[in-house]
Amino acid sequence: MSRIDLTTVAPEAYRAMAELERYGRDNVDHTVLELVKLRASILNGCAFCVDMHSRDALAAGESTRRLFAVAAWREAPFFDERERAALALTDALTRLGDHGVPDDVWVDAARVWSERELADLTVAIATINVWNRIVAATRQQPVADE
Repeated sequence: MSRIDLTTVAPEAYRAMAELERYGRDNVDHTVLELVKLRASILNGCAFCVDMHSRDALAAGESTRRLFAVAAWREAPFFDERERAALALTDALTRLGDHGVPDDVWVDAARVWSERELADLTVAIATINVWNRIVAATRQQPVADE
């Protein structure tokens, strides 16, 4: 059961997060955005977000094969160079260690994404990580099938 409802307890915070979410939707390629949201949510163990983003991606036409492969994207042949760079950056930003994002990950991403695209992607990855943490703290559960 959910601990609190952020939309009612802290509506200003929820609106700020929703605005960041909108920014990502408006500025990052939709396919890549859903892949990085799903990957970060898998790494963070966020069942609510894994469920939501896999459903969103399916509704947008993504294949189940590619969605399942996000869990093992490095070994899967289904992702192009830009998607791989985005997924590697997602892994690095989500598992942010003592030394931050490794130079090789950043250089690889900067090779296939423009500076603006990389900035937008970074914000989108940071946003899903914040959502994952909010959902984990509040213990939101996936919505049951109707």
